[in-house]
Amino acid sequence: MSDPTIIRFDRVTQRYDDQTTVLDNVSFEIRRGKFYTLLGPSGCGKTTILRLIAGFLQPTEGSISFNGKLINQVPANKRQVNTVFQDYALFPHLNVFENVAFGLRVKKMKNEDITRNVKEALRFVNLDGYESREITEMSGGQRQRVAIARAIVNEPEILLLDEPLSALDLKLRTEMQYELRELQRRLGITFIFVTHDQEEALAMSDEIFVLDKGRIQQSGTPTDIYDEPINRFVADFIGESNIVGGRMIRDYLVEFNGRRFECVDGGFRPNEEVEIVIRPEDLEITAADQGKVKVRVDSQLFRGVHYEISCYDDGGSEWLVHSTKKAAVGGEIGLQFDPGAIHVMRFGETEEEYDKRLAAYQADRDGD
Repeated sequence: MSDPTIIRFDRVTQRYDDQTTVLDNVSFEIRRGKFYTLLGPSGCGKTTILRLIAGFLQPTEGSISFNGKLINQVPANKRQVNTVFQDYALFPHLNVFENVAFGLRVKKMKNEDITRNVKEALRFVNLDGYESREITEMSGGQRQRVAIARAIVNEPEILLLDEPLSALDLKLRTEMQYELRELQRRLGITFIFVTHDQEEALAMSDEIFVLDKGRIQQSGTPTDIYDEPINRFVADFIGESNIVGGRMIRDYLVEFNGRRFECVDGGFRPNEEVEIVIRPEDLEITAADQGKVKVRVDSQLFRGVHYEISCYDDGGSEWLVHSTKKAAVGGEIGLQFDPGAIHVMRFGETEEEYDKRLAAYQADRDGD
């Protein structure tokens, strides 16, 4: 069986002339046929990774492999990669057909082959019949699909998408998320998508790489990233979280807010200081004397599908609750939660340290 890995970064560091480090010793693998998202705040290094894969940059240190072959020195026009840019980079003086055909004409392909391939690419993005339309007459979503058609007509093994939805309004952006995901499934090629929008990443991806300050903080499926954040940055950046300090008494028993609670986490040192994450939607409102935590309601906003309720406990810690129940501002309520809603994190733990800790913990359990 052929190696499913299509791209491999091995200890890649990228510095610019002023010695600013934008990627710091980054290693990861991309497997063919999946939808990957590089997620993080501005300046975290996600677009730099895209440019390294495309061949627009060469790494300062480390190696990049494509289908098992080193490509550090391979120029961009020799890579089986195409990029859809944030501004689409379409030619306004050419119609839809000629925009899509541009790369094929550069390759000096025969006219009949160009026509067949362009029509097929436009059909894939639901723009068949638009061949003669001027770019200036197209909507934002249609222009994006033209840019994608121009990329896929060259039959790349990887399609890179650099925040292509950021200029669209909310409704169109949501529609294009579904279209891009479905297009990736139909094409069966690898998509690598850059965004700073957490909801977009969770909705579209097979796997997510969360970056901060030039390093990958965590990688995994959307469910893994959301339910099991490794550290405070990931928990804060992906969705909304309640994070409080606590102490791990022993496996499956944690202490915070002056009480001890059963949980589902293990592999920590006895009495280790830790951080606790509980997602707002995992909190259930009860009477003040029936909850595991008692809080006073500070404010409440109606968000359509739920109320967003901000509360404070006696220690001054803020709690955010998403509930279909309405609460009285200024009143006291109780918060109830299951053991599975409690997620325990070690302070400042990296993904590598997390993996080693869990592997050692599992080995110890298997030995018992």
